[in-house]
Amino acid sequence: MKDMLGSFAYDWLRKGIDKMAAIYWLIGFVVLLGIEAATMALTTIWFAGGALAAFILALLGAGVEVQLAVFVIVSFALLFFTRPFALKYVNRNTVKTNSESLIGKHAKVTAEVNNMEGTGAAVLNGQEWTARAEDDGNIYSVGTLVEVKDIRGVKLIVSETQEEM
Repeated sequence: MKDMLGSFAYDWLRKGIDKMAAIYWLIGFVVLLGIEAATMALTTIWFAGGALAAFILALLGAGVEVQLAVFVIVSFALLFFTRPFALKYVNRNTVKTNSESLIGKHAKVTAEVNNMEGTGAAVLNGQEWTARAEDDGNIYSVGTLVEVKDIRGVKLIVSETQEEM
């Protein structure tokens, strides 16, 4: 009788621990979603997905080791496979800052751009920049309209454009 009571108590306690694990995963899920809602930075949503998967496994009676493994696997799978797509579509209207915003714009050459001689300058948005040709063989004379292709350090990398300013 005593052994039967001990085993009943053990089973009851074990089921209580399993239910607590599910509650902890649910709390983790809600907290991670709350952090994501507050920041909107796409940082914790992936781990919230992992916590949800672990919560479901806890409800189904899986062991804690399995729950932890699924949490890690699902979280990182979501992070690596869906984050690039989410960033592409969620941050689509983000205003580019600093040098990123200058790429693709047009500038006017104010000093001959000649990579072989190491000369060149162009005005972009009212500021004069040192300029270099994208292709070393190209030389752009004063007054030429160029398009900014890249920025390396403090130098505009430019190529000639056919558009009018």
